[in-house]
Amino acid sequence: MRRAGIAGGAAALLLFALVVALGLVAVPLLRDLDVDTDAAASPAVPRSPATSAAAHRGFLYGRVTTRSGTAYEGRLRFGGDEEAFWGDYFNGFKEENPWAAEVPPERLTESRPVTVLGVEITRRERKLNLGRPFMARFGDIRRVAPSGRELLVTLKSGTGFVLNRFDADDFADGVRVWDDEHGVVDLDERRIRTIDFLPTADLETVPDRLHGTVRTPHGSFTGFVQWDRQSSIGSDEFRGRTADGELSLRFDAIRTIAHDSDDSAQVTLRDGGAFVLSGTRHVGRGNRGVYVDDRRYGRVLVSWEAFDRLDFSDAVGESGPAYDDFPAGQPLSGTVTTRTGSSLTGRLVFDLDESETTETLDAPAGDVDYTIPFGLVASIALPGQEGCGDGRHAGVTLHSGETLELECAGDLGEGNAGMLIFTDGGDSAEYVRWLDVERIDLEPVDVRR
Repeated sequence: MRRAGIAGGAAALLLFALVVALGLVAVPLLRDLDVDTDAAASPAVPRSPATSAAAHRGFLYGRVTTRSGTAYEGRLRFGGDEEAFWGDYFNGFKEENPWAAEVPPERLTESRPVTVLGVEITRRERKLNLGRPFMARFGDIRRVAPSGRELLVTLKSGTGFVLNRFDADDFADGVRVWDDEHGVVDLDERRIRTIDFLPTADLETVPDRLHGTVRTPHGSFTGFVQWDRQSSIGSDEFRGRTADGELSLRFDAIRTIAHDSDDSAQVTLRDGGAFVLSGTRHVGRGNRGVYVDDRRYGRVLVSWEAFDRLDFSDAVGESGPAYDDFPAGQPLSGTVTTRTGSSLTGRLVFDLDESETTETLDAPAGDVDYTIPFGLVASIALPGQEGCGDGRHAGVTLHSGETLELECAGDLGEGNAGMLIFTDGGDSAEYVRWLDVERIDLEPVDVRR
């Protein structure tokens, strides 16, 4: 609380007592309204909160309707202190695969050799695993609605996905709503009937979004950052242990975080102070990695093993792309070239899963995981006749002209279920096993970020 400019010690004491008295009355009232009192009364912000349109347009916003029929509308944050922006990802799991019906049943079983000392001794039959994680940027989603054991997620394109509600998903963590009428309200998943996403309305004040450059042995990535896959705004806290005990620092007070050891980091503050912190999930091997929304690639996840240093930018004055900056996804289309030299052109389904330009190609490179919207991908070139197996790399060329050498893992690994190609605009598809794919060329689309 600022007391400069108040004349006289007595006046200051009187004002302070009045504020404390009001606070003692207000807190119980907030609790009765199921309001998060910690979020409602955050500590002083070192930098002035941004209030321009660019500063608030990237924050999640929507209407949450409860089972009792009450509607809360305002800024949203999932899990209370996790996903907060349109570029963040909503995660879940799809148990059913509608594309499997397009594949002859016998082709959903693979025969793989079992070798000893390089000699094949038998072959093992296995069914393809067609369950898939679900990932979509919040900016690509229109509505989320639970129904019994299922969760229906509808994209802007109108495509609906049925998720297993009781598998790990972001809906299970509930959502916090900054509602002008009701205050800051935390809603448990069991109370929610629907979440409808809306373009972000004007907000009076918003916190700063974290932005910076993460340096690794494999290159640098610049963009909005999310430390430990969670902390993304200036008022979030960085926690660690010093020689003198536990320490919590607001992220907007930090200038740099540098790798110090397997279990510690050197933290330099904007005021020049410096600490070595260790011993918590935020620092060291327990850290889950740093997300960077690098415009070149979509999003990357830098693991602690690859992390060298994070330099936070000065106040950027914006919060990222707005809801309307994410156009509805378009069908994937292009040409698949097989190892026998044949080419099939039409609408594509990658890995019997991804079928729209807003869905992502997920693969690692040197302890950095890439999550690239297919709308950014121009082509995928797989290794020679040996195929994309362990220890090999695929060349993923972006529409920008850059080529990434990604490991044959994730979406590029042996678990890929193959390609469907709907040729000549038809309703029936040709199926090509992943082992038989040599190259994929995708048609360019208009992708705004």
